[in-house]
Amino acid sequence: MCSGGFAKCLGITLIPLAIICILCNILLFFPGGEVADKSDNITEEVFYLGGILGSGVLMIFPALVFLGLKNNDCCGCCGNESCGKRFAMFSSILFAAAGAVGAGYSVIVSCVAINHGPKCITDQFNSNYTYPFENGNYLSNRTLWNECLEPSGIITWHLTLFCILLIAGLVQIGLCAFQVINGLIGTICGDCCGCCGDSN
Repeated sequence: MCSGGFAKCLGITLIPLAIICILCNILLFFPGGEVADKSDNITEEVFYLGGILGSGVLMIFPALVFLGLKNNDCCGCCGNESCGKRFAMFSSILFAAAGAVGAGYSVIVSCVAINHGPKCITDQFNSNYTYPFENGNYLSNRTLWNECLEPSGIITWHLTLFCILLIAGLVQIGLCAFQVINGLIGTICGDCCGCCGDSN
């Protein structure tokens, strides 16, 4: 497969992953699927926008660049037929690196959030939201989940969405790493499909 064609496949994969991450981050603003009375009732890491900015917006730009590499015009660079395509592949390395940084940010935020645990009500006579867990102790001891009285199902909600963000971020980092390698090959060797649509 041509380096440009492979990059297009990566771009097609990154777009839905970015959309999923954005949606997960938005859903986290609704603890347990409910509208929060005030922002203090929402887990702090949600406001870091790891899914919206890191794995979302910052991933859209590299994905669009990857999608455009297949049809990039490679014949207008100082009369050198392969110069344009090589430059395009080199620029894709920079965008892939930026995407990996964004996804890495999302992964770090997700790990911290999972370790920190959700904010919830632990006292039926006190409606204040607190963090009842320490150092991810609730992950290995499910009986601790009973400490969260409200919102209903907040721990499952919190874990599910942040785990999706974590896994999606790791996949995005892997895909961006593939594009860095692919971009290096395309920069050094050129695109195997030739230039100006001539693939014969």
